[in-house]
Amino acid sequence: MQPPDKPANEASRLAELRSLQVLDTAPEDRYDRVTRIAQRLFDVPIALVSLVDETRQWFKSCQGLYATETSRDVSFCGHAILDDEVFIIPDAARDPRFHDNPLVTGEPRIRFYAGFPISGPEGETVGTLCVIDRKPRDFGNSDRQALIDLGRIIERELASFHLATMDELTRITNRRGFETLGRQALASCRRSGHRATLLFFDLDQFKQINDTFGHAAGDSALQQFATILRDTFRGSDVIGRISGDEFTVLLTNVAADDVKVAIERLATAIGQHNAKSQQGYAIGYSLGAADFDADLHADINDLMAAGDRLMYREKKRRQRNADKPDA
Repeated sequence: MQPPDKPANEASRLAELRSLQVLDTAPEDRYDRVTRIAQRLFDVPIALVSLVDETRQWFKSCQGLYATETSRDVSFCGHAILDDEVFIIPDAARDPRFHDNPLVTGEPRIRFYAGFPISGPEGETVGTLCVIDRKPRDFGNSDRQALIDLGRIIERELASFHLATMDELTRITNRRGFETLGRQALASCRRSGHRATLLFFDLDQFKQINDTFGHAAGDSALQQFATILRDTFRGSDVIGRISGDEFTVLLTNVAADDVKVAIERLATAIGQHNAKSQQGYAIGYSLGAADFDADLHADINDLMAAGDRLMYREKKRRQRNADKPDA
């Protein structure tokens, strides 16, 4: 078996994939419609929208397969993203790269594969629209073009969602996007019984940064904080800027100790950033952490409100301590 190589632009490719904030989200009909069409059009048992993450391929849409992800090392899509053209394997059992692949020798017993590499809004290849058969077959030029046309629909859906839900300044999810993705994530937690924690951040002294150093410096501080959040938390965590200097992170399927570690990791990253900064101001924040309780929080807005209250309580406590005269 030949594992797929990593593309030369792997770092920027992964950055774009994660900026889309679609990994580990619930199925959506706008993607499922396309895979259902592909399944019927090509008369195949399996059609997928596969997003190639660092060590796995995860299926945003999946027809004819019960798995939600597989290892990237055994994936056909990991090979498909290395080129801009449709990647075709007429008979995997006769291909030296795949003949002993566990997805060929075992379920789903792939023989035929065709995958069109899907690009994100910034042009990086993030995954594929692929069709799979359990018997060898040909795939002519008209088939290739039809798969490309369907793949372009997936690209437009990714781009339209990204545009509507992205904060233009910080390039992370805006409030609308955070609420949409957060609603999906909490619904999944309700079904699976997994834990979720929302972190609510408010930048300290942000008005003072604007007043003292100018609005360009304030914008830069927001961008820097968003970048540190994105670099600190997992690709599956939902990160958003929900108002001027307020940010949120929703962590799902994570233990309480792991949340604590993530908070400490963020504090370390902010400290390192401030130590190196030559901008004349430090980035600081107040934080409220609210654990999801299905009996208390009807939706993502209830959880955000709980996080906001805890953040405000912490900010006031710190202000009182700062105002106390020295003993």
